[in-house]
Amino acid sequence: MVSLKTDQKKYLAHLDLDCFFVSVERIKNPALNGKPVVVGGTPGGRGVVASASYEARKFGVHSAMPAGQALRLCPNLIIVRGHYEDYTDYSDRLYKRMLEIAPMVERVSIDEMNMDFTGCEALYDNDLPGFMKTLQALVWKELSLPCTIGLASNKTIAKIAATSVKPAGVRFIPHGEEERFVAPLPVDALPGIGVKTAPRIKQKGFHLVSDLQALSHRQMIDIFGKHGEWLFDVAHGGGSDIVHPDTTRKSIGREETFSHDIADQNQLERILHELVEDVCGSLRRRHWKTKTITLKLRYADFDTITRASTIEPTQDDAIVFNVVRKLLIEGYTRKLPLRLLGVSLRNFVSVDQTELSLFPANQVRDKMLDAINDIRKKFGKEVIHVGGV
Repeated sequence: MVSLKTDQKKYLAHLDLDCFFVSVERIKNPALNGKPVVVGGTPGGRGVVASASYEARKFGVHSAMPAGQALRLCPNLIIVRGHYEDYTDYSDRLYKRMLEIAPMVERVSIDEMNMDFTGCEALYDNDLPGFMKTLQALVWKELSLPCTIGLASNKTIAKIAATSVKPAGVRFIPHGEEERFVAPLPVDALPGIGVKTAPRIKQKGFHLVSDLQALSHRQMIDIFGKHGEWLFDVAHGGGSDIVHPDTTRKSIGREETFSHDIADQNQLERILHELVEDVCGSLRRRHWKTKTITLKLRYADFDTITRASTIEPTQDDAIVFNVVRKLLIEGYTRKLPLRLLGVSLRNFVSVDQTELSLFPANQVRDKMLDAINDIRKKFGKEVIHVGGV
């Protein structure tokens, strides 16, 4: 069980970017400001919502909702195709900036991070809660991204604090107030209790966190089994106070649900080309190469299959495209059109690890690909494509 330390006050901040994908699209197109917008899905109602603006959420639209349902709830909804390379770029920029401000930074996801400010009180005028507002303003000023920040003695309470004041809020939970803070909250406010787990807990008669607090440690384990230990700790305001700065992304992926089912091989390959450009661009910005490439395809009847191939480390669009094209030819065996294609990369190595090979031609190619990344970043993805694809 993780317990709160009393020898030194810990200060953990959780920063959550508000409707992040939509926020980036609004930076690129200010005409979207103030309007109900979602990223993901298609105007034809296919696919699912990846991110929804708060104007759209007022109509009941939320992430992971089918686009068709979102359009029925909000007929004036604006659907924007995702640009995941841009989102990764903004996330990376924020992460690098936070490394200049906090001694320890942990990326939780593309739009969330934890920061450890323990021992920094004097550095920030002995007012870390006040500095969180300064930090929020800095993120807006430098990146034009709205965010919410929670500050507490551990990561779990900091995340709950941030969630409780979204969007664009800042909240500090004083040391010793953690248990009292979570007591009146619904049980599904606890991170880790999702849409499937919450109903089961409520069926047992536990609707508020205070209901769980009334249970003894033994009762919690008897009722909830192996999860009882964790649940007891969190319900009483506990949580991990360790920030892991070396968290490494395990995969990079992009997928697209089509506005209409597609069977034409040439059209499918054009879509694959775009997906490959996105994931390889993201790969190069991290100075990584991939060893494992996975293709995902979904038929019109929702039957979904994946095929993977392991190769020598690469970050080259042409090589990755040739691999996924071969996987498509081998995997697309049914006489049904497809509704979705996806490409993901994993098993990464750093570029430095592969530079010792005596292949100067490959190094020239890598430099050319880096230059293409720079051109796309400045002028847009459509201005240049990789030869050999």
